Amino acid sequence: MITALAVLVILLMFCSLALHIFGLPANWILLAFIIGWKIFLPETMSWNFISILAVIALIGEVLEFAAQYFGGKKYGATGRGSLGAFIGAIAGAILGAPFFFGLGALPGALLGSFGGCLVLELSHGRSFAEAQHSAWGAFWGKAFGLAIKVSLGVWMFTMSIPKIWPS
Repeated sequence: MITALAVLVILLMFCSLALHIFGLPANWILLAFIIGWKIFLPETMSWNFISILAVIALIGEVLEFAAQYFGGKKYGATGRGSLGAFIGAIAGAILGAPFFFGLGALPGALLGSFGGCLVLELSHGRSFAEAQHSAWGAFWGKAFGLAIKVSLGVWMFTMSIPKIWPS
């Protein structure tokens, strides 16, 4: 019975990683499944292990934001453009979510990052070429940040499997 439950939880954890595509907090949902397992079978892992996973999830969020911010900065974005990229990414994910059965959230976040940076850079009085260059930096920074966050989620998943699988 425990083996069947472990298989179910591991499959749910694996499926939660796919939530990154929809712009949802996949790493935090993965952590919630792991905490649920810890509460169900406390002897399988320590709270220190859970704390480490929570720190990894938090680092993923920080690195995603930092990659977008510094990607824009590297390409010449101002603080205003970086703020526009951040707000645009959130708005783009929300507006893109209804399209392609929810898969539109990912390109929506990327395009929103580009568009938000572009609009606020233009409103800051920069030329279109400069604003577009900065917006591409925010776009690629967001893409790199998402890749980092997904990678950390996969790492959390692989670290948790030995703790969940009955030995």
